[in-house]
Amino acid sequence: MNGPPPLRYRSPDEDSARWLEFPFHDGDIVISTRSKSGTTWVQMICALLVFQSPDLPAPLGELSPWLDWIGAPVDDVYARLAAQRHRRFVKTHTPLDGIPLDPRATYIVVARHPLDLAVSLYHQGDNLDRERISELTGKPRTDTDAPRPPLRDWMVFWIGWDPDPHDQMDSLPGVMAHLCDAWARRAEPNVLLVHYDDLRGDLEGEMRRLARHLAIEVPEARWPGLVEAAGFERMRARAEQLAPDAAGLLKDPARFFRRGTSGAARELLSDAEIGRYRARVEAMAPSDLLDWLHR
Repeated sequence: MNGPPPLRYRSPDEDSARWLEFPFHDGDIVISTRSKSGTTWVQMICALLVFQSPDLPAPLGELSPWLDWIGAPVDDVYARLAAQRHRRFVKTHTPLDGIPLDPRATYIVVARHPLDLAVSLYHQGDNLDRERISELTGKPRTDTDAPRPPLRDWMVFWIGWDPDPHDQMDSLPGVMAHLCDAWARRAEPNVLLVHYDDLRGDLEGEMRRLARHLAIEVPEARWPGLVEAAGFERMRARAEQLAPDAAGLLKDPARFFRRGTSGAARELLSDAEIGRYRARVEAMAPSDLLDWLHR
C-alpha cells in the first residue's frame, strides 16, 4: 500500500478505523458507496457473479458485511470474513481515501445522481428502527420525536446544508467528496466506477462489464438467470434475504426497495432550486465528473 494513511470517517453508527487491521486476501472486492446509491444492488451483482446462481448460500448481508458498522463487534466481522472460502465482497460507506488501498483488492465505487440519492435517504429515514440502532451501537439516538419536514422542504435544506463532509458523509458535500476522490482514481487498474443509471439502463451490459473487470468468467447459458435475479422487482420480492437487515434495523425490509427509479427530486423542485443545486456542485467537483454524474 502506498500513499498517505487513510483518513478517519466516523458517524454515530460507523467508524472507518475498523479497516486499518483488516487482513486482505487476493481477489477481495470492496464496494464503496454513499448511502442509497445502489450499494445492495452491486452487492447482489457481485454475489451472483461469485456464486453464478440466483440461489445464494446465505443472506446477502452475511455474505457481504458492512465492515465499518459498529453495531457488530469488529472481531466477529473479521472472523466471519476469514471463514469464507468464496471470493469475498465487502461493503463500506467510507470513501476510498478512508480505507487501505490494497493492490490485491478491487474497489467498486457506485455513484447516483445526488438528488435521487437524497430522496431515497429521506424515505429510508422513516424505515429505520432508531431504538434498535441505538441498542446495537451503544450510542444515544440522534433523532428527535419532532415531526420531520415534508420531503420538498427537507430537500431544499439538504441542498443548502454545508457541514464538514468528514462528519456528515450523507450531506451534499459528503457525497461530492466521496465521488471526487473516486473520480480522481478512476484510471487506477483496481478501481471501477459504476453509475446507478447505467445499471437501470443496461443491467446486463453493466453486469458483464463488472465480470470482465473482476476476471470472472460466466457461462453464456447462465447470464439470463443472473440478470433476472439482479432486477429491481425480483430483488424486492426477496427482501427478507437481500435487504441489509440481519440485525433488525429496518421496520419493513420490503420498504428498503421502495422505487428504484431516477428523477424523483426533479419532480419536486423548482427550476430555481435545481439551479441552486447546480451552482453548489459546480463549486465542489470538476465538470467532467458532473457531466458523467448528471447525464
